[in-house]
Amino acid sequence: MTDTSKTLLSLGHGFSAQALAERLVPLGWTIIGTTRKPEKFEAMRAAGVTPMLWPDAVKQGMPKVSYILTSAGPDEDGDPILREIKPQILQMAPQLKWVGYLSTTGVYGDHDGGWVDETSPLDPATIRGQRRVEAEEEWLSLTDLPVHVFRLAGIYGPGRGPFAKLRKGIAQRVIKKNQVFSRTHVDDIAQVLHASIDRPNPGRVYNVCDDDPQPPEVVIEYAAKLLDMPPPPAVPFETAKMSPMARSFYSDSKRVRNDRIKDELGVTLKYPDFKSALHAMLKEEQA
Repeated sequence: MTDTSKTLLSLGHGFSAQALAERLVPLGWTIIGTTRKPEKFEAMRAAGVTPMLWPDAVKQGMPKVSYILTSAGPDEDGDPILREIKPQILQMAPQLKWVGYLSTTGVYGDHDGGWVDETSPLDPATIRGQRRVEAEEEWLSLTDLPVHVFRLAGIYGPGRGPFAKLRKGIAQRVIKKNQVFSRTHVDDIAQVLHASIDRPNPGRVYNVCDDDPQPPEVVIEYAAKLLDMPPPPAVPFETAKMSPMARSFYSDSKRVRNDRIKDELGVTLKYPDFKSALHAMLKEEQA
C-alpha cells in the first residue's frame, strides 16, 4: 500500500520534475508523473516514476497523494491543469501538504539589466510572460491549497547546455547591448523544491537562480574555452538566426536576486555560477 505522506503527483513530468524525482525516489518517495506520450512510460518507470496518461487516466481517478508539482505552462486558454482537473484538485485540499507551481522569471519583464526580487512589480514584456502572471494568480487564488510559486531563471543541465551546439557548429555568440540573463542548473531547482517541501510556507513565491547573472555571449565563450574550441563569431542580435521563441527571450534583460531561497529555505546552491556548472557538466559527459 502506497504511503501517501511521501507521494507526489507530478503534473507535466518534465526536465525539472525529473531532477526532483531523482532526489526523492532514493528517499522512499512514490512519484506519479503525467505525460501525454505513452512512449515515455518505459523511461519514466526506469527512473522509478509511475506514469499516468494525461488527461484521460487522471480524469478517471486522481491518485491519493499529499504533494503536487505542476510544470505545465499556460496556453491561450489559460492553465491547462486547472482547466482540466481543478475540481478534482480542490477536492484533495484536506490531504495536501504542499503544491508547487513552476513559473518563470519572465513575469518581471525588462529591467534594462537591473536587479529584481520577489517583491518587484510584474510587468512581462511578452504574451507568454503575461500568461504566466495570470496562471500564477489563478493558482495563488486557491487559498484552500498550500500553493508555492517558483520563478525559474533560464534552465540548463545534462543534455541542455552550450556544449552540443558548439560541437555541432550551430552555437552563436549573440550580441545585444545591456543584455544579461540569470540562470539556474536543474539540480538546484530540485534542491529548492525539496527544501520547500520540507518547509512549507503556503502562498510564498521564490526566485530560483544562481548568483552570477551574465550576458549570453560570456557563457558561450567560456564553454568554447572548456572544449578547447574557438568561440563562434559574434553576431548582432538584429541579424542573428533564431526561432521566434529564442528571440523573445531577448526582450527581457535583468538580474534576479535569490536571497529568499537561501534565507528561508536554507539552500546552498550546488552551482552558484555558470562556470562551476559547466565544469561539472563536461566532467559528467567525459565520465
